[in-house]
Amino acid sequence: MLKAKVLLVGPRESGKSVLANFVSESTEGIGSYSPTQGVRFETCWPALMKDSHGVIIIFNPELPSHLKEIEMWYSCFVQQQPLLDSQCLLVAHHKPGSAGDTENLSLAYPLNKLKLIHSNLEDDPEDVRMEFMKYFKSIITFINESREREEMSIIS
Repeated sequence: MLKAKVLLVGPRESGKSVLANFVSESTEGIGSYSPTQGVRFETCWPALMKDSHGVIIIFNPELPSHLKEIEMWYSCFVQQQPLLDSQCLLVAHHKPGSAGDTENLSLAYPLNKLKLIHSNLEDDPEDVRMEFMKYFKSIITFINESREREEMSIIS
């Protein structure tokens, strides 16, 4: 069985746990904010990043501080590993009752070259699930292709 390690990272209260629970079809913690304590310490990050295949950066697009902060998350978790941009997914998570402006989000380079999806679990939950599944399939394809290249290099 193929296993993939994908990290969900981003600023505080951006919706990481909500989206992780939604995609995994877990109902734990839905409707209430409960900070996930263990990973708030940067000293743990290298251990978390080890052998990861992808990174999903989740942020609240309505908070200007998040737009700045995701540049740091990208630098730490994508560029320093190093992962390809195709192994990264940006998720602008719109909280319930928010305006949800999906048109006027301008991201600085290099974030503007990444795949960006908007998630709104009130309006389009199945679209969000489908986008996550497409991303996970692309990670599995990447892993399989990498393995095949590695096997071919051993053979030849």
